[in-house]
Amino acid sequence: MRRAIVAANWKMHGRLAMVRDYLAGLQGRDGEYDSVELLLCPPSVYLPALGRGLDAGAVGLGAQDCSPEGEDGAFTGEVSARMLADIGCHYVIVGHSERRRRCGETDALVAAKFAIAQAAGLTPILCVGETAAQRDAGEAKETVKAQLEAVIGQVGIAAFGSASLAYEPVWAIGTGRAATPETAQSMHGVLRQTLASHDGDIAERLRILYGGSVKPANAAELFAQPDLDGALVGGASLVPKDLLAIVAAAAAAAAAAKH
Repeated sequence: MRRAIVAANWKMHGRLAMVRDYLAGLQGRDGEYDSVELLLCPPSVYLPALGRGLDAGAVGLGAQDCSPEGEDGAFTGEVSARMLADIGCHYVIVGHSERRRRCGETDALVAAKFAIAQAAGLTPILCVGETAAQRDAGEAKETVKAQLEAVIGQVGIAAFGSASLAYEPVWAIGTGRAATPETAQSMHGVLRQTLASHDGDIAERLRILYGGSVKPANAAELFAQPDLDGALVGGASLVPKDLLAIVAAAAAAAAAAKH
């Protein structure tokens, strides 16, 4: 059985006061749900402060991005995967739709970041997803398959033995409009089938998260889907009690799946 993961993506939010309040909100509860892996992905400048205050055995740290450069050098403004590992990160998000759209990140660049992250000992969370225009044109499945296949083509299927995927329909991110559980399951199934066409064992073991307006109110229905192994949570992750409610929903789904 795949262990659920709930990853909190703070995006460009936060201050040191928020970090202190967040740690207080998790105090005594961060190890409450052993069936769920909890991961916090704040802006990189707040990773050390969070790391110092967390129970490292109960909560993981993840970065929102990393440089595609593998060696130190004259890359002003970049943060390398090695640096992130050095300060205690375990995961890094690569290919988030906001970076693809705002920063012009291509599939080739995303694949390079994926490979560099693994070389540094980090677990990449590869994001794929379609825009509203692509969905309306009937191109949703082909779009996400192409994004996944582009990375498989560069790093090989074996690399996905130590990675995760996140399906994030672009039209649902930050809009309050989440995909229905059935829509999410359908696309997660497509992704797992695509992986299975290369390696059935890796496809069965890989965790696929859903990202796109996940909230306490819809988390239980989403986690009930068989190919949905957790969530990449944006806005709701900024409030510890909301994040913990989503974690509780994931834990309840895991318990129900055992019976």
